[in-house]
Amino acid sequence: MGELTAEQAHILVHNVLLGTIKNESRTTKSVIAAVPGTNLDYRPDPCAKSAHELLRHIAVADNFFLEAVINGAFNPRSVSIPEELKSPAEIANWYEQTYARNFQAITQLPGEKLVKVVDFRGMFQLPAFQFIQFGLVHTIHHRGQLSTYLRPMGGKVPAIYGESYDSAEAKKAASQGKA
Repeated sequence: MGELTAEQAHILVHNVLLGTIKNESRTTKSVIAAVPGTNLDYRPDPCAKSAHELLRHIAVADNFFLEAVINGAFNPRSVSIPEELKSPAEIANWYEQTYARNFQAITQLPGEKLVKVVDFRGMFQLPAFQFIQFGLVHTIHHRGQLSTYLRPMGGKVPAIYGESYDSAEAKKAASQGKA
């Protein structure tokens, strides 16, 4: 596959990637918000991240990749959740606001910035627009991990790609006036 021109990258980002990442960010927020405020130290295995570590990692990394595209470089200190934000609900709100700001900035980038080669920690160099997709896949991977923590923690799994058992049960209860 040949390299994309600035115009082609702009078309790809605007006609394909932006709609996808916007929808996925809503799902990511719902999974983060579904994490119970208790048992945040839950981890299914001693080698796994705790729920609290994982939800913070997702919120930061998703925005980290977008900011790298916006800034044309990865800066490890460019994105951090304020320390005073502790609860999943607070982190979900921070994620939503930060992501909305970064999403808006991505929509304003000219094609030339989208094809600028960006170095990822010296491991590989890709045109900036490819890190939008890379970040998306990274987030989906970790979001899937976090969603498997929810029930063991006492939470409910939200709809992700269609209804979950928990979202279907909530809908059923609402239709029967039990919500």
